[in-house]
Amino acid sequence: MEESNKKYTRKRKAEMNIRFSEFELPPMQDILVIGRRAPIGPEAVRRMVDALAPEQYELIEFEEGPVEAVAVKTSLFNWMARDILLDVLLEEALKINIEKTLLKVKLDLTISVFKEVDI
Repeated sequence: MEESNKKYTRKRKAEMNIRFSEFELPPMQDILVIGRRAPIGPEAVRRMVDALAPEQYELIEFEEGPVEAVAVKTSLFNWMARDILLDVLLEEALKINIEKTLLKVKLDLTISVFKEVDI
């Protein structure tokens, strides 16, 4: 009987990692994900980025789905192929109810290389 009670026990957990930092200009990190119904649209983000950090971000717009656009720090494309970065970013962003929000993304990217050589 004890076993049958266990299969109906459910637990939900939320893990939180909170980071506080100084306000930066522009007020975004590496990436800004713009939901389709967010209070600020892609054109406003483009103007902000162009005024505060000219030529440092690229705005990429999407025709359908809950994400209308992303502003990506262009230097990230030196580290990782554009399509791979965007695919991973969108895959994770779509797990969040993003449609009505602006999501500031801090990307910590580490590249590890292992080579084996004959000696």
